[in-house]
Amino acid sequence: MEKHNGLLIVLSGPSGAGKGTICHELRRKLPDVQYSVSATTRYPRPGEVDGLDYFFRTREEFQTMIEKNELLEWAEFCENYYGTPLFAVEQALQSGTDVILEIEIQGALQIKERFPHGVFIFVIPPSMSVLSERIHKRGTESEEVIRKRLETATRELEYVTEYDYVIVNDELEKAVDKLKCILVAEKCRVKRKSYDFQGV
Repeated sequence: MEKHNGLLIVLSGPSGAGKGTICHELRRKLPDVQYSVSATTRYPRPGEVDGLDYFFRTREEFQTMIEKNELLEWAEFCENYYGTPLFAVEQALQSGTDVILEIEIQGALQIKERFPHGVFIFVIPPSMSVLSERIHKRGTESEEVIRKRLETATRELEYVTEYDYVIVNDELEKAVDKLKCILVAEKCRVKRKSYDFQGV
């Protein structure tokens, strides 16, 4: 009999690389994969819903979560806090449910120390010009914030070697298919499985 916990899938990459879109499409195709909703202190973008896209919190509320050790990881990015609530993630993994986290690189590296058997995937845009175009199309941030995000993205690309896989998000369907293939392959890895052949 095959026994295993759920996979912890960590998706990172520069802002504008399309991590959120890939996650939403994966969840549509694989509804059993649980999306870990992050907490953040940034303001909601148009259409984002508290508790569904993010847990939107004040800086004071977020700092209380840090002090109470309620976060699996947390980081400060572009003057806002981001973090992953701990309890729900551990509970889902122990029950055999796969969990996907869409988080910043600082947080991903924290999780890698704590969960080295996680699956760490880096999403990159086809080019920096495409990345700039995607961020501008959002229309939600000032030119100064966009400039900072692009500078940060250039630095972040240096961390790709800390990850297990890289996905170039040139076409959404192809990117999601690659992610699905990674999950299938990881579930077949010998080191993730234990077998009970009694009665076979």
